[in-house]
Amino acid sequence: MQEEIDLTIEMAKEGMDSSIAHLNSELQKVRSGRASADMLSSVKVDYYGATTPLERVANVKTADARTIVVQPWEKAMIQPIEKAILQSNLGLNPQNDGIIIRLSVPPLTEERRRQLIKFSQGLAEQAKVSIRNARRDAIEDVRKAVKNGYSEDGGKIAEAEVQKLTDSFIAAIDKIMEVKEKEILTV
Repeated sequence: MQEEIDLTIEMAKEGMDSSIAHLNSELQKVRSGRASADMLSSVKVDYYGATTPLERVANVKTADARTIVVQPWEKAMIQPIEKAILQSNLGLNPQNDGIIIRLSVPPLTEERRRQLIKFSQGLAEQAKVSIRNARRDAIEDVRKAVKNGYSEDGGKIAEAEVQKLTDSFIAAIDKIMEVKEKEILTV
């Protein structure tokens, strides 16, 4: 029975880990005023009839703090890449010279920075809800085990361990958001 409790706690931890990983991947896509290759991670290009991620048809890198450079592996892909970037609603205007595409990242206005912080906080809140759901599921499993003969003291210890785990993950999300807010507000 102790193995079941340990497995329940481990599954809750894995669920919480995946919530943090998902939050980090979503926050990387949020513009912070600095150029980042991750800004184009959601761009899909029509590659000979197949919808393909931009990273698979071109080299994407940052030239400086305000410029992203996209270098297609095939010259014929310049127009489809340019079209995909325009259609992605990222607010970036591609400038192509026939070989590479340059994207200038405009500085963010104060109002836009506030909107991005609000959006980021929403993502963080979704991650917290996901962590709380993992806690709820784990505590339900522990309580079922207590009903099925597991000791009440062991159940209380397991519940406290799950709560401690939850608190640490919520604190990690708060720390991630603190860093992201500072990044967005930095001019």
